[in-house]
Amino acid sequence: MQNNFVWLIFLLPFLSFLVISLFLKPLFKDKPKLAGYVTIAAVAASFILSVVVLFKLLGAADHKLIVPEINWVIIENGVTIHLGLMIDSLTGIMLMVVTTVSLMVQIYSQGYMKDDPGYHRYYAAMSLFTTAMLGLVMADSLLLAFMFWEMVGLCSYLLIGFWFHKPSAANAAKKAFIVTRIGDFGFLAAIIFLYAHTGTFDIATLQNMAVSGMLAGSVLTWAAIGIFAGAVGKSAQFPLHVWLPDAMEGPTPVSALIHAATMAAAGVFLVARTYPLFEHSATALHTVAIVGGFTAIFAASIALVQNDIKRVLAYSTISQLGYMMLGLATGGVAVGIFHLFNHAFFKALLFLGAGSINHATQTFDMREMGGLRKAMPKTYITFLIAATSLAGIWPLSGFWSKDAILSQALDKQPIIFVLVLITVFMTAFYMFRVIFLTFGGTYRGKEHHLHESFSVMTIPLMVLTVLAVGSGFFNLNGGFSSFFGAGETHSILEGLFGIFKEPLPWISLLLAGSGIFLAYAIYSRKWISAESLGKMFKPLYQLFYHKYWVDELYEGIIVKKILMGGLFKAAHFFDTKVIDGGINTFMIQKVIVKNFFAGLFAFDRKGVDGAVNGVAGTTLAAGKTIRKAQTGQLQFYGLIIGLGVIALIVSVFIFSRV
Repeated sequence: MQNNFVWLIFLLPFLSFLVISLFLKPLFKDKPKLAGYVTIAAVAASFILSVVVLFKLLGAADHKLIVPEINWVIIENGVTIHLGLMIDSLTGIMLMVVTTVSLMVQIYSQGYMKDDPGYHRYYAAMSLFTTAMLGLVMADSLLLAFMFWEMVGLCSYLLIGFWFHKPSAANAAKKAFIVTRIGDFGFLAAIIFLYAHTGTFDIATLQNMAVSGMLAGSVLTWAAIGIFAGAVGKSAQFPLHVWLPDAMEGPTPVSALIHAATMAAAGVFLVARTYPLFEHSATALHTVAIVGGFTAIFAASIALVQNDIKRVLAYSTISQLGYMMLGLATGGVAVGIFHLFNHAFFKALLFLGAGSINHATQTFDMREMGGLRKAMPKTYITFLIAATSLAGIWPLSGFWSKDAILSQALDKQPIIFVLVLITVFMTAFYMFRVIFLTFGGTYRGKEHHLHESFSVMTIPLMVLTVLAVGSGFFNLNGGFSSFFGAGETHSILEGLFGIFKEPLPWISLLLAGSGIFLAYAIYSRKWISAESLGKMFKPLYQLFYHKYWVDELYEGIIVKKILMGGLFKAAHFFDTKVIDGGINTFMIQKVIVKNFFAGLFAFDRKGVDGAVNGVAGTTLAAGKTIRKAQTGQLQFYGLIIGLGVIALIVSVFIFSRV
């Protein structure tokens, strides 16, 4: 059965990008809302098609759809690179996550970005961002996936630095782009490594080879580690987590999309997509578990003391992504993706709620908030539900997937299980610290005209609230897990009240409740002084507040001292002493070494630099000459186009006769 319509799921947002960039922006500058309408229509259509795909998958015996592939490159020695789509249960779930969250974000953005002069540019980039993530989750080969993977990185750069006139935004965009490139190098190396040993990029073929044992040993382990390196970068796992908090410099709806359904989720999806490679390499799977478990508690501890509401949510995302990685490592695809599925809705809701708060208060600093519960009741209720779900309180969605991960970790990684139990307490504490500082008490800010956000912003909040409450119910009877062919995720998910037969849910609820109560005692009732606690645990407070000084390590030591201070100075030394100062002044007097360095730098200056400068000079000269042909007269351009068409027709006729 033909399923060619599936291609439209990511082509429609791409078409939206082209329409906005090529037509709406130059022709309808005075009607920016058209860009929003086009993007919303395209994403809504993709959402509808994704629903159709999901129902088709549910009705298919093996939960897979066959989509005809397209041959892209055919080489004479028999190598063929094709464009194809892999539509299975994982794809179906991810399509629903991406299109649902993206649609809510695009609708919300009409209010949030209402008066921004870059409105067209914003929606064009958001369309391309959605295209990239949809293409990534549908790609059937690592080569095609890598292309969309890099497009995701490009779009995140454009959107994080959307307000590029702000140095902080421009720096954050560069930081995200550079840090994730480190992980992407590992992913690219793994792709090349796998192709060298297997002769294929096809994901299904590689999965089968891992399962059958044809792909095994150190080859499999190193390939999986390389793929995981890419996931560590995109999903902000330690030690490549530093870009995600700074990414808050972008517009808040961008943050919602990055954290809930696109870039941050891409790494988790990649591990899930290539899971058989990890499953058959104990070393790789153990690495995923350790990194995920450590990242969960590491990021949660930093979130405890942040004052910027978006940064609290950013470190929360890093922590929850660690949970997902741990879920994949201990429970398989169904467990990890179930938490990604639930997290997408309540985390998007939290970020959009933070944007709503900022819309009223003009700040993200919680020390300048307070008392917003009465002024912003819709935002308050929806934010409270999302925070409660993130804290893992029964029966909201976050509880079900978090409990499944804890159960699997207890069985397979007891030491890491203890760490994530502590994380449960921390998560509940820092989220309700946000609730009490933001909505409780009295208002401490300067803006006195507090108001609820526009309906176009609050309606998406309400839709996401329904999902934050109910998405966890999809696995009450193991339905979500069976969709992945894994049976029930865990026996306690047999029904709404069946969980109370086991002690673990009680323990996690007790820890979460304790975290909420402590936040209430400190920030609402003020029975305990936050300042006195900070002084009592000053070393820990400083450690968390300064984010373990990882940024200082990277930027102050590695970048400035080693790269800029060390390598750049070494290059300057060689350049000045060896070339300008004379080779004889160099401390090593051996003729071979002298000639080597002299030749090397001479080649750099006269060969490389000369070639680059020559090309640049030629290009400038050609530009000065060719631009004279640009008369600005439409009739002249029409004449040239007509002559070109005639020339093509004549050429085709002549060569077809040869």
